[in-house]
Formats: sequence, structure tokens, C-alpha cells
Amino acid sequence: MSNEKLLFYKYLAQTSKAPLALEIEKANGAILTDTHQKEYIDFISGISVSNIGHCHPKVVEAVKNQVDKYMHLMVYGEYVQSPQVLLAEKLVSLLPAHLNNVYFVNSGAEAIEGALKLSKKYTGRNEIISFKNAYHGSTHGALSIMGNELIKNCFRPLLPGVKLLTYNNFEELVNISRKTACVVVEAIQAEAGIIEPENGFLSALEEKCKQNGALLVVDEIQTGLGRTGHMFGFENYNIKPDIITLAKGLGAGMPLGAFISSEKLMSVLKSNPALGHITTFGGHPVSCAAALAGLDVIIDERLTKKALEKHEVIQSLLELKDYKLRGKGLFLALKLKSAKQNLGVIDFCLKRGLITDWFLFADDCLRIAPPLNISIDLIHKACLIILEALENEKN
Repeated sequence: MSNEKLLFYKYLAQTSKAPLALEIEKANGAILTDTHQKEYIDFISGISVSNIGHCHPKVVEAVKNQVDKYMHLMVYGEYVQSPQVLLAEKLVSLLPAHLNNVYFVNSGAEAIEGALKLSKKYTGRNEIISFKNAYHGSTHGALSIMGNELIKNCFRPLLPGVKLLTYNNFEELVNISRKTACVVVEAIQAEAGIIEPENGFLSALEEKCKQNGALLVVDEIQTGLGRTGHMFGFENYNIKPDIITLAKGLGAGMPLGAFISSEKLMSVLKSNPALGHITTFGGHPVSCAAALAGLDVIIDERLTKKALEKHEVIQSLLELKDYKLRGKGLFLALKLKSAKQNLGVIDFCLKRGLITDWFLFADDCLRIAPPLNISIDLIHKACLIILEALENEKN
């Protein structure tokens, strides 16, 4: 065992009893290389983070240029910082007209926390509705609206006034009332194993929110930035959220999140009290510079369109009798027969140089979410490894 791996186990807090402990020396595009020069295809993009691959040269250049100018200056919101304002302008230009105010944070969980606070402050209500098998982060507020009791129970008490509904269940929408501050929903349920809204469910949810004056918060943390074949996942379903949350792919490899709403809603954070929401490192200029370059790459290289084209390639290669591939763009799950089979496939793939994964609330599903700019050749290679793994699991 290398000295660094020993230090990893000794000094870093672990999140599981059996971490992969891969020793990655460098990463480029869709390829990770370990200290023994073994290459791995990253078929999950660091969990929907590396949408434009690892170390895209335009992002690296933007980071270096910004570091040469300045890094942290002052608590977010006090100074006019070029990377922040230019990124905010770019994001707003890609969104519906009413989503015109951006609050930058560090992560997806923080974006959710900000959206919850904004909803309660604006509406004066404290009931929050979310969905079973939803994942929105691990901080206390985000954990409160998570849709899995096994993960959250040992951390109770959590936020009061939270109701969990069943995704795609129209009858349960009656629970949205004049007491509801907001409903938080993923554009596509991610950790449930890529579950799409059915039969206009999101439209019905939007209408129910409007009827009751509740805010619709759409979690775009995994579905945003081109992953589903649209810049934002909600665009697949013709709805207009009151608030969206972004992170993961937003930073193009750097830590960055955001919640975005209208100026009218956001203005309530200015007073009574002042500094109604605040962050020290949110909107860090280096992260914003990376994100701005990353957005330009997605747009200039037409990666949303390419996500749809590569979806067709993967679907053709993994069109199997016994297994179902579901999802949009390059946001996919291959449903297998059992969690045991899935873990065997994941282990086999790793030995063959392919990084795949399972889902928190769907351990029988194989995660497929490669960088949007992955080559067709690497897609073929990865899918052949998956097919080999499935065949191996039969024996």
C-alpha cells in the first residue's frame, strides 16, 4: 500500500467502510489515470459534475487567468467581481425571463438551503413538500426533505412541517395547500434510478402550486447544464419554476452552486433582517471563471444536442431483452435484476478500466452519465465492457 493511501485511511474521514481508494494521478477528458498508469473511462462524470470532461483546456486557461488577477476578496455580495456578474448574466440569458436573479453558493446542498429559506421568507409559510426517493443533499435542511427514511432517521429531529408525496402520483397533489411555502422536486428523479415525470405530472404540480400560492422549486443539480439534452432539465416538460437550484456541472470541475429566482422574490433577503442569506465563499471568482468558460464550451460545442445523439448510440448498444435503459440525454440508468448483480457488474467494470456506479435509492440500477463530450469510440468501448460484465454475471 502506498504512503498516500495509508494517509488517506489514517487522516481522511471516510463515508463508507469500503471506499474505492483509487489513486488518480491525472484526469483529462473522459479518462482518469492512476499512479500505476492504468486508465479508466469515467462513465459517471464524477456524479454529473464533469459535464465537459476533466480539465477542459478552456476551463484550465480561465482558472489560471483568474488566479493571476485575484482569488477571494470579501464576503459574497460586497464587491463587484467580474466573474460573478458575467456568469450571472450568462445564466439568466439561458433561462425564462422571470428567472433573472442569481445567488451563488458553494454546493448543491447549500443551493437547496437557500431556496428553502427564500421560499419561507417570501410566502411567510413554513410547510415544505418534497417527494419520496428524492435526494437534495446532506445538510440538515436538505436532509429534512430527502425522501429516504433510512438515511435521515438517525439525524432527527429535522425540520418540522415537511410532507413527502409519491412522485408521479396525481392524487397526492391535494396535499399542496395554502399552508405550503414550496414544493421541491427534481426535474427527473436521480437517486431513485432516473425516474421521469409521467403524463404531465410536473405540469399538474405547477398548476397546483399556482392555485395555492406555493412556490415551485426545481432541483436541477444533476439535470442542469446540458445533461438531459436541454440546458436545463425542466425544459423537457414545458414548466416554469419559481426557483431553480444548480451545482455539480455548473462549476466545470470547480465547487459552485446557485439558486435562481426572480428579482421580486430574491429582494426579500435584503431586509428584515438584512443579510437574510449570506455566504463567505459562494461565487468564488475562480469557480465562477471556470463556470463561465464551461458554459461557453457547452454552447459553442453544441453539447446539449450531442447528448441526445450519444443517447441514441448508447441505447443501440445496450438495447437488451432482459434489462431496461431509461432516462434522457446522457442521464441514464440501466435497470438490472438485483443489487447483487449490479454490484458485480460495477466491480467487473472497474477491473476492466470503466468507472460506473449505482444509485442511492436504486441499488439495482447502473448509473450511466458520461461527459457530454465523450468520444463515440469511448462510448463503444464502455458499453462493450458493460455487456461483458453482464455476461460474466450470468456465469
